[in-house]
Amino acid sequence: MMIINVLILSVTVFLVAQLLPGIRVKNFYTAILVAIVYSLINFFAGWLLVLLSLPFMIITFGLFKLVINAFMLWLTDKFMEDFKISDLLTTFIAAALITFVDSVIQWIF
Repeated sequence: MMIINVLILSVTVFLVAQLLPGIRVKNFYTAILVAIVYSLINFFAGWLLVLLSLPFMIITFGLFKLVINAFMLWLTDKFMEDFKISDLLTTFIAAALITFVDSVIQWIF
C-alpha cells in the first residue's frame, strides 16, 4: 500500500513539475526519489509540525496544513540536487496541488 502511495505521489510531483515552470525535476526517477524523501519528512516530522501548529490548524479549519506541506516540500528541495523550486509562490502552488492529491489518495485508500 505504501509503495502505491509513493508511486502516485511520484506521478503527482512529475506532473506538477510539468505544469509549473518554476519547478525542475530531472526525470521520473528523480520524481520517485522526491516522493520518497517527501514521504520520509512527512513521516518523521509532519506529525510533530501538525501537533505544534494545532491551534493554527483549528483556527484555519485545517488550511494551515498547506503551510506545513509547503515547508516539507521546501525541505525536500534542499535535500535533493535534481529537484529545484524557484520561488515561494511556486512552492505554495505545488504544495496545494500535492496536498489535494495526497488527500484524495488517503480518502480512497
